Amino acid sequence: MAAFDPWDPDFLADPYPAYAELRARGRVQYFEPTNQWLVPHHADVSALLRDRRLGRTYQHRFTHEEFGRSAPAPEHEPFHTLNDHGMLDLEPPDHTRIRRLVSKAFTPRTVERLKPYVARLAGELVDGLVQDGGGDLLADVAEPLPVAVIAEMLGIPEADRAPLRPWSADICGMYELNPSEDTAAKAVRASVEFSEYLRELIAERRKEPGDDLVSGLIEAHDEGDRLTEQEMISTAVLLLNAGHEATVNATVNGWYALFRNPAQLAALRADPSLVPTAIEELMRYDTPLQLFERWVLDEIEIDGTTVPRGAEIAMLFGSANHDPAVFHHPAHLDLTRRDNPHISFSAGIHYCIGAPLARIELAASMTALLERAPTLALAAEPKRKPNFVIRGLEGLAVTV
Repeated sequence: MAAFDPWDPDFLADPYPAYAELRARGRVQYFEPTNQWLVPHHADVSALLRDRRLGRTYQHRFTHEEFGRSAPAPEHEPFHTLNDHGMLDLEPPDHTRIRRLVSKAFTPRTVERLKPYVARLAGELVDGLVQDGGGDLLADVAEPLPVAVIAEMLGIPEADRAPLRPWSADICGMYELNPSEDTAAKAVRASVEFSEYLRELIAERRKEPGDDLVSGLIEAHDEGDRLTEQEMISTAVLLLNAGHEATVNATVNGWYALFRNPAQLAALRADPSLVPTAIEELMRYDTPLQLFERWVLDEIEIDGTTVPRGAEIAMLFGSANHDPAVFHHPAHLDLTRRDNPHISFSAGIHYCIGAPLARIELAASMTALLERAPTLALAAEPKRKPNFVIRGLEGLAVTV
C-alpha cells in the first residue's frame, strides 16, 4: 500500500494512491511528523473550508500562549509581518475590509476587459516558442504570462519585474511542511527585499497615481478605508504570489498530464471547444495546491474524533479532488467531465479572488498552444519540484 510521506520522491511523483489509502482509513487522521490532522474526503474538506470554527489565523482571538503555540522565531519576523497582514491569513473583520477593496479589481467586468491583453500576450509567447522550435514550456510561456498580467495590474514597471518570480518562489517555500532554516532564511530575505521595493513603489504612486491596483489601494486608504501601508504591501505580495503560482503550475501539470494521455490530447486538438472543461478537469486531475491549513479555534468533532482547540487541520485538496464519492473514475482524465465540483480554488470566505483571471490565463495559453503549436510534444521527462504543498515541475521541455 502507498504511504502518505510528503518528503518521499515516490510519493511526490504520484501522491494519489496514498490518498486513496488515507480515505479508506477514515475521515480524519493525526499525522505526527507535522503535528496536523489530515482530512482527505471531499465532503469534509468542502464543509471545513466554510466552517467558522476554523481560521487561517488565531491571533484575532488568542495570544500564542493562550492557543498553546510558540511565537515564531524572532529572526523570521520579516516573513511573518509580510504574510500575516495579507488577506489570505486574516479573518473578519480585517479580511472582509481588505477583500472588499481588492475585489473591485477582480470584478467580472474588469477581468473581461483584460481578455484581449492576455490573449495577445499568450500568442506572442507561444509564437516565440514556435520560432525556436520548442523550449521550456514553463520558462517560455507558463511563467511569463501570469507574472506579466498581475504585474501590469499592480502597476509594476516592466523593467522592475525580473526579481518578482524569484522573490515569490522564496516566500512560498515557507508554505511547505516543516520548512528548513535555509528555506526560512531565503523567505526572510525575499520578504525584506520585496517589501522595500513595494514601499518605494507606493511612495511613487502617492506622488503620481496611475490606473493600477496599487494606486487604487492608496486612493481607498486616503478616502478613509483604513488600509495601512503594511496591508498594502502584504496585499500586493499576496496578489503577485497567488496570482501566478497556481496558474504556472496548473499549466505545466496540465500539459504534462495531456502528454501522458494522448487520446485526450488528440480529442482536445480535434475540438478546441473543450478548452473550458479541459481546464477544470486538469486542475482537478493534478491539483496545483495539494494542501490548505486551518487552525481549530473552537473544538470540533469529525466522525466521532474530537479535534481540540489549538490543533491544526490539513485539508488535502489533491485527495478531495480524487474522491470517488464525488468524481466518477477520478483517476481517469476526462476532458469532457461536466460534473466537476473540484476545490482547487478553495471555498468559503477564502475562495480564490483571482479564479476568474486564472481561468482566462489558462484558456489563453491553452488556446494559443493548440492553434499555433499543433504538433507540441514532450521532449524529455520532466523533473518534479521537491515540494508537496505547491505541486509543480522544475521545467517542461517540449518540441514543436
